[in-house]
Amino acid sequence: MPTNKDSRYERGLKKLAEVDGQAGTEVVAPLGDLGRYIVEFAFGDIYSRDSLNLREREIATVAMLTALGGREPQLRVHLKAALNVGLTPEEIEEIILQTIPYAGFPTAINAMNLWKAVMTAEAE
Repeated sequence: MPTNKDSRYERGLKKLAEVDGQAGTEVVAPLGDLGRYIVEFAFGDIYSRDSLNLREREIATVAMLTALGGREPQLRVHLKAALNVGLTPEEIEEIILQTIPYAGFPTAINAMNLWKAVMTAEAE
């Protein structure tokens, strides 16, 4: 894997576009250096690894953001990304339900309400 900082950034931008389409770039662009770190590390290093495909990575990400709670803006982006990489609405709902035994009802309720809002917005 290249170690050049620019190639790492370019690799991250490419992977970010695969996951989130244009929405990902819109999220990180106004963040300056923080956005660059997100692109380089999260997408250039982690999301670009070969062991999991993007669908599997979004399953893990949606589950973690749901379980952590309080990350609704990031969860919204990843719910859309999950759809973008091939998860069905039913699978996403099931992922949220799967978090209940480990993170509790409040976090699942918040995630489910957000999911319903995302689906409503997608339908418009």
